[in-house]
Amino acid sequence: MTTQHINRVFEACAEEKRAAFIPFLCGGDPDLATTRLLLRALVKGGADIIEVGVPFSDPIADGPVNQRAACRSLESGTTLTKLLALIGEERAALGVPIVLFTYFNPIFAMGVERFATAAAEAGVDGVLCVDLPPEEAAEALTPALGRVDLAPIFLLAPTSSKERMRLVGESSRGFVYYVSRLGVTGAATDTGGDLGSDVKTVKRLCKMPVAVGFGISTQEQVKEVAEFADGVVVGSALVQLIETAVEGGASGEELVEVLYARVAALTADLARKKLLGIF
Repeated sequence: MTTQHINRVFEACAEEKRAAFIPFLCGGDPDLATTRLLLRALVKGGADIIEVGVPFSDPIADGPVNQRAACRSLESGTTLTKLLALIGEERAALGVPIVLFTYFNPIFAMGVERFATAAAEAGVDGVLCVDLPPEEAAEALTPALGRVDLAPIFLLAPTSSKERMRLVGESSRGFVYYVSRLGVTGAATDTGGDLGSDVKTVKRLCKMPVAVGFGISTQEQVKEVAEFADGVVVGSALVQLIETAVEGGASGEELVEVLYARVAALTADLARKKLLGIF
């Protein structure tokens, strides 16, 4: 439960001359018992850091795929408290940092201080609150996370000014999340011609690792983005995979195998030379 865990991942990846692979899944999709198995599959497939989405009824930054995943999770009875309990139970065995991808409403409903304490006790390493900019987070969330050594992680987009980049760099810990394109989450057919140049500027101004996400879905895109980013985030493509398998009647074990195979393929060009062993 420390920012240092995230830092050590990026340091280890830099030593291995590769980008970190950061998969996303919605916690509780299709249910918490299956999430437990899927988290293990992500690590087995090559995850260096895992983003776990907190289900929310109005996920404004997410496209249809992740929206449906949040609905499935909520319908199965997932709550923030239950999700943190699951992470706490699996934390040591997973052996990679966990970043919560959340909206502010669930945090507000629990209470900011209570949330920070509960997340830290569960072994969470960082929090990406997608609808809370650093100026507003500075009022309560960032200080609360700092008191328990959790990394606040903020977003940047292609429209962000240089001043904004500096502010996000000063406010974030662990890494900065760069949104590769405008719009909501979802797979895309290309990563954009100026992305490499944009990420180079972000790295220079933020002075910390930069992970790129939104729209990355194929092995080719992962390889391309890994050439200039410190981390590559794949989310909707994996969530879609889970949805398709669930609709096809796949069992929990079959879901695990399908997810593992996809993640292993996505990370083929980022193969770990050794297990990180940071915990």
